[in-house]
Amino acid sequence: MSLQDQIQALVREAPQDGKTPQAMQAIGPVLAQVAHNLNHLEYYILQNLGENWQITTLRHQTQPELEKTVVYAYANLKDATHSCSDPHLIAVPRPVVSLLFQLLAMKPVDSLIFFDNPKGQDAGFEVPRQAIQQLVQESLRQLVEPPTEIA
Repeated sequence: MSLQDQIQALVREAPQDGKTPQAMQAIGPVLAQVAHNLNHLEYYILQNLGENWQITTLRHQTQPELEKTVVYAYANLKDATHSCSDPHLIAVPRPVVSLLFQLLAMKPVDSLIFFDNPKGQDAGFEVPRQAIQQLVQESLRQLVEPPTEIA
């Protein structure tokens, strides 16, 4: 499914209250812009049978008080399943735009880390939730407060 198709799916699935689809149309290009930095249209997330994503807390090696909470996204099923030995977790494919959108609502999660290289957990592409939130807020602000024309 193309990025545009993924955005349209988010708009279709949004509550039809008049404002939400319009907001989704406004933030769709922001999510697509971030997704363009990634190499795949779909990634695998580890989750339990209750559809709760596996969340990992990372701590700085020399400063253990510095930590962040992340969700890993894998480019292929093999890497996702090899990264975890917990039999209660399954790897589920998710469209990249949907992952980015869901990250906005996941307050305890600081970032999504996307792994594109096979067995490459050493080098992932990090997408901070705060950065996406800022871009989305700017986009929604333009929706509410259209730029004034200077004539």
